[in-house]
Amino acid sequence: MLPQAYRRVLGLPRVRGTILLMFVARLPMTTMGIAMTLHVVESLDRGYGEAGLVGTATTIGGALGAPAVGRMIDRHGLRRVVAVCGTFSTAFWLTAPHLPYVALAVLAVPAGLLTVPANSLTRQFLTALVPEEQRRPVFTLDTTLAEASFIIGPTLIVLVTTQFSTETALTGIGVCIGLTSAVLYVTNLPIRAAREVTPGEATARPRMRHWLDGRLVAALLVSVGALFTLVGTEIALIAALRENGETAWTGVVIAMMSVASIAGGLVYGAAKKSLPQATLAVLLGALVMPVGLFDHPWWLLGIALIPMNLMCTPTLVACTETVSRLAPPQVRGEAMGLQDSATRLGIALGSPVVGLVIDHGSAGWGFAAAGLGGLLITGVGFLCQRPVPAPAEPEVPTHEPEVPA
Repeated sequence: MLPQAYRRVLGLPRVRGTILLMFVARLPMTTMGIAMTLHVVESLDRGYGEAGLVGTATTIGGALGAPAVGRMIDRHGLRRVVAVCGTFSTAFWLTAPHLPYVALAVLAVPAGLLTVPANSLTRQFLTALVPEEQRRPVFTLDTTLAEASFIIGPTLIVLVTTQFSTETALTGIGVCIGLTSAVLYVTNLPIRAAREVTPGEATARPRMRHWLDGRLVAALLVSVGALFTLVGTEIALIAALRENGETAWTGVVIAMMSVASIAGGLVYGAAKKSLPQATLAVLLGALVMPVGLFDHPWWLLGIALIPMNLMCTPTLVACTETVSRLAPPQVRGEAMGLQDSATRLGIALGSPVVGLVIDHGSAGWGFAAAGLGGLLITGVGFLCQRPVPAPAEPEVPTHEPEVPA
């Protein structure tokens, strides 16, 4: 049975349906990279480097597009943006199986730019539907389902590819995007709560320098640092198991990590009090640094990774909770898009940096680099939220009038 905090939040109007809808909407997003890689390598007979170029271009487009799409949603509403982005994305994935490699590479960036931002939209919907004091449980459930989608989605796409073809897989992604976009258009879920919209204020939009302050920048940097640590840990894990000849146990160790992450998240979501976002991120990075000392055998490595994974979901939930609290309702879509870009940036930085450390050292140093990199980025965020002292005004000398003797 779910704890009372989760039952209460799932009982709120439209929350349960929104979580399920956005779980389905996320599935094609989790399959795009592997589906395109398999298509370029197997069907177009190109190399993995060329496949990676298309994937990187799509990722860059998505990172740049998420804040822009969020800004358009803030200004023009959900339906108009979903209609445009959903139509373009559906058309791209339905035609992708029939395009030559050069056309795919050219269209990858605009395809990423105009992707329906399922992650940031989910957070925006739930922020509008759920009062602030109940957001931690609902964000925990959403983050847990997001992790599940990254397991289910790639598994399904590999199954479709092996049983049918890469063309069928790409077409399936297009159909799924089209259907979920149509449902989003029809349901027209709220992007702001009724209490946050007042007559005459719908178009009032604060300037970025007024809301993107040190606290929000710090929250975004903590997101970057957390994802740097997480993706770096995955790279180091794969390298460690390969060095020890235990690659076959990779799935088991990842399953141990996932169970620990979900368990930590469920406890965090039900707790009445929580640790600050930066503290959770520091624990995440610090706990992974010594893991390289326990990288053999595989079961000891899995156990050593449990403490840091207990902090995984709580850290991600705290980042979302902080951004949802700090962002004004009129710019929430753009703020959530910035958080989406921050997570993508952390992934983009963590993989090559930790990989470079492993190439010039060992998998053990990879774990240390993953933790240290996350701590450094989190430290920069901590410095950003500290207020800058105002310059002291020069003292004006005062002269007392002389008293005649």
